[in-house]
Amino acid sequence: MLKGKKILLTTGPTQEAIDPVRYIGNRSSGKMGHAIAMELANRHAELVLVSGPTQIQSEHPNIKKIDVETAEEMYQESIKVFESCDIAILTAAVADFTPEKKSELKIKKALEGEKWTLTLVKTKDILGSLGKIKKDHQLLAGFSLETDHEIENALKKLRLKNLDFIVMNSLKEKGAGFSTDTNKITILGRNGDRIDFPLKKKTEVAFDIVNYLETLIK
Repeated sequence: MLKGKKILLTTGPTQEAIDPVRYIGNRSSGKMGHAIAMELANRHAELVLVSGPTQIQSEHPNIKKIDVETAEEMYQESIKVFESCDIAILTAAVADFTPEKKSELKIKKALEGEKWTLTLVKTKDILGSLGKIKKDHQLLAGFSLETDHEIENALKKLRLKNLDFIVMNSLKEKGAGFSTDTNKITILGRNGDRIDFPLKKKTEVAFDIVNYLETLIK
């Protein structure tokens, strides 16, 4: 069913440089995105994988991988690729803020005194931007990692960003979230669907997500 479908998938973290040594990042390992990428590729989709820095090699003849580092780079590549895609699934943990200025030299602790102020500016909203340009024939999905009011926050994101479905997981759940080999998700659809899944290996979670995607294509 996915054969001949071109799919954009983002995965991993982004790294926002402070200086040549330090950066702002997060704990995303890219494992969930990698699992989805392999599931899609094994179902014969034509996949463009835009990946932040991870240790995972997503090698498959159906996968074209584009490596990026920053939120801005991921934004530019995603906008460029999305126009020719049938589907986009954004799993990447993109930094919400980036340093206003990057130091070209390593910032010395001794020169900054007891306190040091770092000014941050918002990064571009990749998911929201794709939602604004999404055409009727395209499907768009995102992820929502929450710590409180999980369903409420995920549904708000679903509506505001014009998504067809969203995958919600909570850091309150043991075994879910960053760096683990397991995840516990709820899929929420714009058509009112709510499907709760038990804790599973991320490869099995990827199977469930792609199965749901195929029901929308039908």
